[in-house]
Amino acid sequence: SASQLLPARDIAPAVILSQWNERMPVEPGFLLTTLLSGSPGLLLSIPATSPPGSDTGVTVTVPVLLLALFVLAIFVGFEIITRIPPTLHTPLMSGSNAISGITLVGALLTLDQGNPALAKVLGCAAVILATVNVVGGFLVTHRMLGMFRRKK
Repeated sequence: SASQLLPARDIAPAVILSQWNERMPVEPGFLLTTLLSGSPGLLLSIPATSPPGSDTGVTVTVPVLLLALFVLAIFVGFEIITRIPPTLHTPLMSGSNAISGITLVGALLTLDQGNPALAKVLGCAAVILATVNVVGGFLVTHRMLGMFRRKK
């Protein structure tokens, strides 16, 4: 809770580590996510189609493979984010803003290529969402830094 948080000047690395260790118990969900985190390599090793002359019956299309990777990323991200102590939230958000900036560059590159209409729509949506995330992150960071300024 907010009443248990220390002012920023009183937080020592030991306090941060103790909060981290309190939030990292081994739970069944964490074990499941740990097992699933190795799955992207396994999924990528499955061929998109069966090799000629083989009768394996395994056929995975690229969209299904990408969807499976996306779902696994959601599980892993959820498990990681729920274990972040409040004192590490701001550094995590600055890293998230950097990732959104990279997403924004990728979305702009997608828009620039002469791809089908669906790719252009998805690229445009990615540009809008990443821009909102980056600008919002900078506004929140600016506001938080304003709380630490000395009043004259």
